Amino acid sequence: MDLSFLTPLYERPGPWASVYADTSTLDEATPERRELHARQACRDLLEQGADEATGYAVYDALASYTHGSAPAGRAVFARGGAVVLDPPLAARPPAPVTSWSALPRVGPLLGLAGEEPVCLVAYIDRKGADFELRTTLGSRRAGQIHGEDWPVHRTASDDWSERHFQRSVENTWERNARDTAEALSACQEESRAGLVVLAGDERERRAVHDALPQRLQPLTVETDHGGRSAGADSRLLDEDVERARQEHARRRAAAELERFRSARSPSADGGIVVAAEGVPALVDAAREHRISELLVDPDGPDAGREVWVGDEPHQLAVRRTDARYLSEGEPHTARADDALLRSAAMTGAEAIRVPPAGGTAPDAGPAGGLGALLRWARPDGT
Repeated sequence: MDLSFLTPLYERPGPWASVYADTSTLDEATPERRELHARQACRDLLEQGADEATGYAVYDALASYTHGSAPAGRAVFARGGAVVLDPPLAARPPAPVTSWSALPRVGPLLGLAGEEPVCLVAYIDRKGADFELRTTLGSRRAGQIHGEDWPVHRTASDDWSERHFQRSVENTWERNARDTAEALSACQEESRAGLVVLAGDERERRAVHDALPQRLQPLTVETDHGGRSAGADSRLLDEDVERARQEHARRRAAAELERFRSARSPSADGGIVVAAEGVPALVDAAREHRISELLVDPDGPDAGREVWVGDEPHQLAVRRTDARYLSEGEPHTARADDALLRSAAMTGAEAIRVPPAGGTAPDAGPAGGLGALLRWARPDGT
């Protein structure tokens, strides 16, 4: 997951209110139910020490969401009487989360906010395509390509002149498909989308798929739902896109785990370990901005381990007595996963959710549920 969307949370001091709410239910009692949940979240925050202004800001946000704006759930992060970030959730929270803490409680987002990659959707017809980017924060238009308008429609006549016209139509389709594929490739490269979804009639999307460069073929899938014409967008397209994202995320998690397993074991010829696991090693790597990708099992025993943090992302320590690593002000305790995710977000690192380690075998995941691929290793190999 690209963590850059979290940076607003780390540009302001804490403490923070963090709430994860299920907003998926839709029936006659929905408004009343949401109001009760909002009231309970506000009450829980106040009991944990939150100021009234922040508690009521969370209440207002949770009570005002509609089904269309948050189909599965919502995460709300607030401080100082204002909501700073409220990303939609792609999956329902298995249980409500309400937290008042020094750092925002962002760990659950890895499993709930919708797995990366950024998805580029192309709505294709015979004349071109409209492009849309979908991220964890929603969707936005990403441009369009408009090819030749004439001739694009075939006729039923078998006359020689009509057959010549039909060939012209076929040539127009092919040129438009090539132009669309070229524009789509440029948009993907600029946006760095990790997944491309082609929507539209089968013939047109297949022609564009075939015209894409080889590098995009493994990243591209087609869907029978949605299209470029008005009203063609549908819930089924959204479900297809989400399935494609989840499948991509599963494949990527498996590949990153394999990279991690290889990187944590030095090769027989004296290779250097460029992976870390366990809270002390990860804290050292975070302080030195060495984390390239953080691997997190949110339910692992190390994820909730207590560490000490200062005001800056690199200010963290396993023990409070490590004062030289903390700010001059009063240090605070935080969950290890939240502290490491803050450091990763502010140093351009990524994060990925991994399944439970499942034991101590060589092919297991990171010990305790936290690990990292490193940008570089120390001279001593650590």
